[in-house]
Amino acid sequence: MNTLVAVAIAPLGVGDELAAEVAEVVRVIRESGLPNRTNSMFTEIEGEWDEVFRVVRDATFVLAEKGIRTEVVLKADVRPGFENMMEEKVAKVDAILK
Repeated sequence: MNTLVAVAIAPLGVGDELAAEVAEVVRVIRESGLPNRTNSMFTEIEGEWDEVFRVVRDATFVLAEKGIRTEVVLKADVRPGFENMMEEKVAKVDAILK
């Protein structure tokens, strides 16, 4: 079933600058092969439920397995019968705004 998630996976207690750890997380997501897009606050991932949550798990564990306390904030949109919602949802809003 198609699932679109917005996820923020971040280390806790490693200092003020988190870019290096966040880059490790994003690398795992990008290497998954699933459609994804990163912005300043979240990374969106789209695919089948099990695939998406396997990527979220793997991306989380890349930090946790180093002994880093890791916070995960996740929002999911499960929409049966739809695909490419990461692009389509934005396109619909853009079309209205034109």
